[in-house]
Amino acid sequence: MPSAIVLLSALSLTLQQPNTQNPVDWKLIDRVLGRSGNLQGETYRVGFPRNDLHVTVDAVTVRPSLALGSWVAFKQTGDSTVMLMGDLVLLESEVAPVIDALQRGGIEQTALHNHLTNESPHVVYLHIGGRGRPIALATAVHDALGATKTPAPTTNPPPPLGLDTVQIAQVLGVHGRANGGVYQVSAPRADAVTLDGVEVPPAMGVATAINIQATGTNTAVATGDFVLIASEVNPVLRALRANGISVTALHSHMLNESPRLLFMHFWGEGDAVKVARGLRAALDEVNVKRN
Repeated sequence: MPSAIVLLSALSLTLQQPNTQNPVDWKLIDRVLGRSGNLQGETYRVGFPRNDLHVTVDAVTVRPSLALGSWVAFKQTGDSTVMLMGDLVLLESEVAPVIDALQRGGIEQTALHNHLTNESPHVVYLHIGGRGRPIALATAVHDALGATKTPAPTTNPPPPLGLDTVQIAQVLGVHGRANGGVYQVSAPRADAVTLDGVEVPPAMGVATAINIQATGTNTAVATGDFVLIASEVNPVLRALRANGISVTALHSHMLNESPRLLFMHFWGEGDAVKVARGLRAALDEVNVKRN
């Protein structure tokens, strides 16, 4: 009997022990990638704006933070192991060497497609995913970006927003932030998203993204993507079209997520508040968290 009590006591203590997995040293990731990221909850996200590209859509010059920002995000999943997801903005000539470098480094490709239409030069978006040791994955990303002309980070001051962000936030019902002269809004889904059984945080690309760039006094363009389950696709599409907003792409970004997600990209332009109202009508058809 005493031995049984000792065994039960030891088991109880074991169950009460906190998770002691070694935390990832994100500064090492920064060194490998050559730039600093930021921790958003349990996600460490690093951006790679394509400041080297001069892309226009019709007469609009696209700022990197509007639609030309490559990124990778890491989530710790075990003792010094991570899940990686990302989206790389590429010229067509860069696609093959980037894929080859990623494959050599053990990072998989999950989608390759357009987000914009009528842009010049044409750009494509390569979605990636992987699991393993963070330094190995970061090295693979570094090597892949070496096959592009993605520039080193700069410290240039951002251009002014030129937007009434208070009014836009009121219309959308979601507050955003200024980044590189663009007003960026993120609306996470209210339901959990998992990938191969691991919960995917919103900052890993599963939140609806709305980016707004001023084009003149009270005018703007908006682009981004709505993250949708199948039953939401056509209600959102109808809401966008009813408000004069173009749908530029509809596709998947991942392979084994649950629930199945579809990503609807859009382009709206005109009076900034009117565009925001159209986006709000679409957002009302999506199961997102509300402020």
